Amino acid sequence: MKKEKLEKYIEEAKAGDQTAFKILLNTYWKDVFHFLFEKIKNEDEAEDIAIKAFAKAFDKLETYNKKYTFKTWLITIAKNIYIDHLRKQKAIFISLNREDKTNIDVLDESPSAEDAIITEQNLAVLLANIKKLKPAYQEVIQLRYFQEMRLKEIAMVLNEPLSTVKVKLMRARKLLAEIIKKSKK
Repeated sequence: MKKEKLEKYIEEAKAGDQTAFKILLNTYWKDVFHFLFEKIKNEDEAEDIAIKAFAKAFDKLETYNKKYTFKTWLITIAKNIYIDHLRKQKAIFISLNREDKTNIDVLDESPSAEDAIITEQNLAVLLANIKKLKPAYQEVIQLRYFQEMRLKEIAMVLNEPLSTVKVKLMRARKLLAEIIKKSKK
């Protein structure tokens, strides 16, 4: 995409033009997704992180500096989200005992009875918040996170273009996050 056209779409997206968002997403999706897929080797996780990266980029579009290429800016955001993702997933601790033998302690992640109750209550609250979304957004959240469908599968089920599903999921996540923030106040 030529620099002038790109800058036009960025300005339109800053003004809230959904078509401009969609064009930017479609133009750079493959680059961001492939960057993440090379690191993760898991299509579902790469898609999720790519969606988070685009959502964050579009939320922070005002901070984009024209000195850098837009693609590099997007991939940097994706890389940072990927690094955060890795930190959260780390569950193995390595310790050394006095004889300098390496022991590997694996964190027990099985939930306690209290954790199970809290999780059940949190799920009920989450489901209630999801019901506050428009039906189209509820459906895409349901298909992606509860039925664990890939974006391509969702596009087929909904009979919509893949780019529309990506944008719809990104909006649904953003709206859901806003609903959750409001409900915590």
